Amino acid sequence: MDSVISEPADEGMLPEWAFSCDLEVDYASEKNASMVYAALAVDKELQPDKVKRQMSVFNGKLLVHFEAVEARFLRASFSAFVDILTLATKTIEHCGPSIEF
Repeated sequence: MDSVISEPADEGMLPEWAFSCDLEVDYASEKNASMVYAALAVDKELQPDKVKRQMSVFNGKLLVHFEAVEARFLRASFSAFVDILTLATKTIEHCGPSIEF
């Protein structure tokens, strides 16, 4: 799991979506990445006016991009997302590739 966080250089003039983070999880399988995407896509951000999340699947990887108006909203959203991502990943590992949705 790889992630990159960026923040503005000058905090005096923050753009609306000043903080961002990218997360990449390699499932080595388009099917598994798509299953995790489908499971997590139904959970919308609780404060969409403060945090945006965009997800996609490419080459067996789940790609997630977060943007937030403040670092604390980015941290909270990212942390909550990783918790449910971990649960979805462990479910696939436990049930194996034969799980069907």
